[in-house]
Formats: sequence, C-alpha cells, structure tokens
Amino acid sequence: MNTTANIDEVFKVINAEHPDPFSVLGMHRLEPENGMAVRAFLPNAKEIIVEELFGTSAYQMEKVEDRGFFEAVIKDRSDFFKYNLRVTDYEGNSFTFCDPYCFLPVLSDYDLYLFNEGNNHKIYEKLGAHKMTIDGIEGTLFAVWAPCAKRVSVVGNFNQWDGRRHQMRVRGNSGVWELFIPGIGQGEIYKYEIKTPHNELYIKADPYAFYSELRPNTASIVYDIDGYEWNDADWMRERDNSNSFEKPISIYEVHLGSWKRVSNDENGFHSYRELADMLVEYVKYMGYTHIELLPIAEHPFDGSWGYQITGYYAVTSRYGDPKDFMYFVDKCHQNGIGVLIDWVPAHFPKDGHGLARFDGTALYEHYDPKQGEHPDWGTHIFNYGRNEVKNFLISNALFWLDKYHIDGLRVDAVASMLYLDYGKKDGEWIPNRWGGKENVDAIEFMRQLNSTVFQYYPGVMMTAEESTSWALVTKPPFTGGLGFSYKWNMGWMNDFLRYMSMDSVYRKYHQNLITFSLMYAFSENFILVLSHDEVVHGKCSMIEKMPGDYWQKFAGLRASYGYLYGHPGKKLLFMGGEFAQFIEWNYKQSLDWFLLDYDMHKKMQDYVRDLNKLYRSEKALYEVDFHYEGFEWIDCNDTEHSIISFMRKGKDWHDSLIFVCNFTPVPHDDYRIGSPFNTTYDEIFNSDWEKYGGSNVGNFEPIKAEEISMHNKPYSMKLRIPPLATIVLKPRFDEKDKSRLK
Repeated sequence: MNTTANIDEVFKVINAEHPDPFSVLGMHRLEPENGMAVRAFLPNAKEIIVEELFGTSAYQMEKVEDRGFFEAVIKDRSDFFKYNLRVTDYEGNSFTFCDPYCFLPVLSDYDLYLFNEGNNHKIYEKLGAHKMTIDGIEGTLFAVWAPCAKRVSVVGNFNQWDGRRHQMRVRGNSGVWELFIPGIGQGEIYKYEIKTPHNELYIKADPYAFYSELRPNTASIVYDIDGYEWNDADWMRERDNSNSFEKPISIYEVHLGSWKRVSNDENGFHSYRELADMLVEYVKYMGYTHIELLPIAEHPFDGSWGYQITGYYAVTSRYGDPKDFMYFVDKCHQNGIGVLIDWVPAHFPKDGHGLARFDGTALYEHYDPKQGEHPDWGTHIFNYGRNEVKNFLISNALFWLDKYHIDGLRVDAVASMLYLDYGKKDGEWIPNRWGGKENVDAIEFMRQLNSTVFQYYPGVMMTAEESTSWALVTKPPFTGGLGFSYKWNMGWMNDFLRYMSMDSVYRKYHQNLITFSLMYAFSENFILVLSHDEVVHGKCSMIEKMPGDYWQKFAGLRASYGYLYGHPGKKLLFMGGEFAQFIEWNYKQSLDWFLLDYDMHKKMQDYVRDLNKLYRSEKALYEVDFHYEGFEWIDCNDTEHSIISFMRKGKDWHDSLIFVCNFTPVPHDDYRIGSPFNTTYDEIFNSDWEKYGGSNVGNFEPIKAEEISMHNKPYSMKLRIPPLATIVLKPRFDEKDKSRLK
C-alpha cells in the first residue's frame, strides 16, 4: 500500500473501528519533508479530486487501497487550507462536499469534564445534533456518549446508511464521540451506528435528539430548536415571583392523543396547534388553572401512554414538531394556564433503537437484572449512581423547563426508584451497602435533581407520584427530605374511592376512610388526585364507581367532587371525569363528547366548572392548604348518618367556609351543627341544586347561628341537608361583626 500514513492505522479506518479517524483522514503535514497529505475513505468512490476552497488549485487523489482509501500528496504546499472533495462514483454520479475530517474538535474539555462529573446542566446544548457554522461552512455537529464502543458513526440517507463513511472521533477519556458534517441541515434523518466491544453493530437513535420520525419509524431528525418567538414574558415573570403554595391549583390531566381526535385511525390525531386552540379554550372555560399532560416525550408504543420513552429530549412527533409544541405552551400561558408534564426518570424500555445496552454494555442501566430491570414492566432501571446518567436526566428536566417553558414536572413512579425491592420477590433484588432496601443512589439523585431545578427555576412545581409512606418527600434536602414541592396524595385517593364505591348503607361502618386523611394531611404538600390510573384496567370510570341508580350515581359523584374541593390540598382531575364519562378511558379514541347532549352530563360539566369558579374565588380553599390552621373539624363522628362537617380558613380568619357532606341518599331537616361565629351564614354552593341535576333541597334563606353550643363550638345552626350532597356555607362579616368577633 503506497501511503504516507501508518498502515495499521489505515486498516483500522477501513475496518471501521478507529477511535480517532482524524489521525488518519483529512489533511496532514508531512514531516520531516515538506508537503501535505490529504486522505479520504469513501468506499463507493471511483475518483476523488481535492479542490482548494478559497483558491484555484486542484489535486488528483490516488486510490491506494481497493476498498476505497484515497490519498493525495501535495509536495508544493506546507500550509493547511480548506478544501472540497469532488467525488465520482462507479455509476458516473459526481458530487462535491467539504471534507468533515478537516475540522478541529468543537466540544471543550471543560464541557466534557462537567459532563463526566455529572454537572453539565445544559449538556443538551452540546450532545446531540446541533446546526452550526464553522469557518463559514454550514453543517451539523453530532456528539454522543458511548464510552465502551469500538467505533461510532453517523448514518443516514446522506451516506446510504453506510457506517464506514462518517466515523466519529472519541474525545479523550470522556466517552463522548463527535463529528461535524458539513452540508447536513434541518430535517435530515440520522442514527448512530455503534460497533460494540464484541464487534456487534447497533443502530441507535440519538438519546439527545430534539425530534424523531413518527412511529413505527425510529430515526432521529436534525432540528434547530431555537428561534421560536415566545409571547409569555408576563406569565413567566409572575410565575417565578409568586408562591404556588398559597395559590389555587386545579389541574386538568390530559392525554393529548385521546382528548379529541380527528378520527379513531392510528394517526387520527389533532396537531399541537389545533389542540392549543381547542384545549386552551375548553380549560379556560372550565376554570382550571393548569393542564397536566401525560408524557409527551417520544415513545414507540401508543399503549404505553408515553410512559416508556426512547427519546427523552424529543417531543413526540405524533402531534407535530417542537415549535408546534412551543406554540401550545405559549398559547396556554397567554391565557393564564400553566402547563405541567409527566416525566419518567424511573425506567426505560428495551427497544433496540433506544437507550438499552446503548454501546453494547449496560450504559444507562445496570448489568445485573436484579438491579437493572423492572420484572412487572419489562423495562430497565436507570443507574443513578453513574454521573453521566444523572447528568442526562437532570439536564433533561431542565431542558423541558428551559426550551419549552414548562411550569413543572410530575415525576412518575417515585416509589419504584426509592425501593430496591419494588415489584420484586425475595432473591430478585440486591440490598444496598448497609443491607437495606432503600436505593441510596436514587435518593441522592432526586435530591440533586430538585436542588438543581429550583436553583434555575424557583417558581416551577416538582411533584412526586410516590405511593408509599416515605417520609419528607416535600421537605428540603438539607433536612433529609427529597426536595419536591408537591406529592400526589395516593393514600387519600385509595381511601376516598373505596368509600365512595361502596353502597351508602355500609358507609357508616367505614367513616374512617373519609376522615383518616386529615391525620396526615399536613405532613406533606399534597395534591389530591383522581388521575388516569383510576379509570382504566377494569377500575371503572368515576361515574361508574358510584353505587345506586342513575340519579344516585350523579348525585354521589357531585358530592364526592364537592368534598374533594373542600379537602386541604391542591386538585387534579383526569379528563372525562368532569362530564361523567361512563366508559373507561381508552387511549385509542376520543372522549365521549356526545354525552354533553344529555342533560345530566351537561349539568355535571357545569357543576365542575362552578366548583372551579368557587375554588378560585374563595381564599379559604387554597391559601392555607398545608397547615392545620387552614382546616378545622366541626363534626367527623356522625357515622350513623354518614355526614361530616368541617371549616376551611384562609390566612385572614374572615375568609372562612363551612362544608357539610352527606354521603347517603337521605335528606335531613333541622340538622344541627356547631358554628364558630355568632353571625349569619349563606349557602353559596350546593351540589343538589336543580341546575346541577339535584333535588333542590337546600338552605335558600340566610341561616342565623344560635347561642346553643355544639361540637365544641359556642354556637350552632340548623340546616337542611340534601341527599348525597355537599353544601358550602359562608359567614357574613360586616365591619360591625368584624369588630365584635375579634
């Protein structure tokens, strides 16, 4: 072989397993003699000419190896210069391009150091595919972490998916491979071809890609995520300077693919922009403060609802491209609606194009299935003890808050992260270093996650879906907590649904199910949830959970929602529950919007809308959600009638409301409850009002408290209690009353 290069190094390039092809390919100064050498490896090329980019010189390359290795020795030059390669293939096609092997490294050593340390918080600006201009040449920088790979190449239509063509270079000991490819622009599809330590070839999607093909295709797409002109500055400023704990938060949980559809065909989805117009108008009409979206990161299987993610940085292409989703969020913010998303750092699927065994080794997961697999879900568990994996996940959380202006993350399946034995039998898991079942690495990861997020975005909501009694979930890390701002109240949800699902005749034996939550209501910052998980897999829809005949089902559901809005904690309701959809949620089809043509369903929707209006207008319902000073029992012991009564209070004691909930279909006249104030009360809300489909039993005249002590209160009052209903009473305080009652 007639070449100026080291022959062993040349064969490494030809065999596509060189860790640094730049040491062979491109332009090199010949030492000690004067001259320059240009080398290229293009397997399908018949002839190659080196053309000076900013001059007139041209040099014929010699094919020095039959598999496509070319070299031109330029003896009259001793300086580096930019050049193009003009290639003619065996079919007679001719094309010219700038040699990708004539560029210096792009990523800085400091970026790579921070990444390996786990602290490059915006690594998504470095790894992945990024359009850029270098020395006046437009192209795309590709960078990927694959520390155990023998070789990594960028493949796509631009090189006929030939992994020999665009071999990347590894950057020292960082495990990061990079290559700038001139001429690659917006919309180009690509993947990485990885040669593993065992000489297997894997074709992987980019873990840091901003956009991907629509399933079932799995390639990544070059996409410039910058440039969208946001119009939500007022919202963002207000969000970051306010305290969400003392604000009303009523969340409408939505699966974008089944809220409304164009058709029930496989791809019969509305776009992000169409949903922005329809969903924002609806949520605003209904009075919700936030939308929470089931995961919108790229996922291959519709039936996972988005919870088995392969593209953590790519908004799913089912509904449009990244800027379409930015428009969706922007439209929400301009209409005063926050956007939360479900985020899944607990596990990832085993799909071949995804993170699993990414470079032929357990890179993002653990090798041992006792540590690295969820047997119930058939997925891998992230290795939270590896710095680069923590960096991948923490940076991803920041990415959604940064690039998409998301207002908070609901972190899925936190319990599965906390416990090493989650979903496993004895012998299927490995204890921690102290012999316990707590996942120490995951605990530290969550503390670092929340501390980092709030360092950058103090006004966002970080919510844990934690289904056990793990302590201090919403307490700061410096006190031993996990650092979340909110926690889903799964205990309340389970007790509440069990109570509401039983026949009312038996409820008197189980009153503790509806009252026990107040024993721990202020131990965490809770969100009360009636989520998607409660209306699938044979659990029945919310309306079908209610016992009794048609009227009683609606009455029971109205009463339960009234209790939900009165109970301390922020609120969440899954789509369809607001108008009492009868069938379970089906991700393949739209909600049953036709039900709104029926009187009782429309009245249920009106009821939830008015509940949201009441909630947002009364400080007693949201100002003091996480302290006992915001709640006071009046009577929780009337098990015989299954009636409870309690008071909610704002920071100013004049902002007070009394709730009375009757969980049986029996009305009561002259029902007496204790009253904290010797004043007049008005019934401002009643789930049994006729306009909501009720029997219109209520207190239509002002109610005057009497000087008869009851329920440890100095006063009391007589009420009409409607069947299966929640009523809300508001005390009157004029200036005279305020002075007298101080």
